[in-house]
Amino acid sequence: MSLAAKPPRILAIAGSDSSGGAGIQADIKTITMLGGYAMTAITAITAQNTAGVQGVEAISADMVLAQIASCAEDIGVDAVKIGMLADEDVIRHVAAAMVLLRRPLVLDPVMIATSGAVLVGPEAVATLRARLFPLATVITPNLPELEHLAGRALPTHAAMVEAAQQLAAATGAAVLAKGGHADSERITDVLIVPGEAPRAFDHARVVTRHTHGTGCTLSSAIATLLGRGESLADAVEQARGFVFRAIEAAPGYGQGHGPLGHQAVRPA
Repeated sequence: MSLAAKPPRILAIAGSDSSGGAGIQADIKTITMLGGYAMTAITAITAQNTAGVQGVEAISADMVLAQIASCAEDIGVDAVKIGMLADEDVIRHVAAAMVLLRRPLVLDPVMIATSGAVLVGPEAVATLRARLFPLATVITPNLPELEHLAGRALPTHAAMVEAAQQLAAATGAAVLAKGGHADSERITDVLIVPGEAPRAFDHARVVTRHTHGTGCTLSSAIATLLGRGESLADAVEQARGFVFRAIEAAPGYGQGHGPLGHQAVRPA
């Protein structure tokens, strides 16, 4: 990007992580390091750290919508990243705003906690499917989230791909199925675009406990790159590279799943 070019305007709609590793904080760091201009609509405030979540306070749907409108009406939006939306009312409000924005949309369906606990109720999942999934450019579920959406275990790579294809066919959105939770020495993510052959992205697993916020980072990186004009496949490939470099640069903070080293990664 030339010095004279304006940065792409990226709106992140997600919850706040007080420890800075995930959520809105990871989104802002990622967008900024990739040369974007970060804006936010915060859906919840959390007290959390690398060991877990100690408290959550939700933001009202009207206030979430007001944040989106404030950004869109003044600054403008080139692409959107959406994280966890646990409340049906918030989902409906955000979906209505996305219909009007009509911008590239990366939807990270945050549904399962690191502990395995389900974060989003069945009614909210149904509303996500009906209202937001069809508006997304790409949906980025990890393996537990894809299993939750599929309603069945996905014990093999082939089963993961099949479930992603079914989700893409049902929604019309592309699906990036993330294989990081699979029990294998290599991680294979698969991009399913309706009407196209699956595209796999493979790399050796990085053995580390510092993975807090990887999903947030990946989705906001894809959104930034789409906002910059990259194709979806190129955005996914470059975003994955950003995440891996951030994992390698993790500062080693915290007693649990530590944060990534966003600050050390410079765009190519």
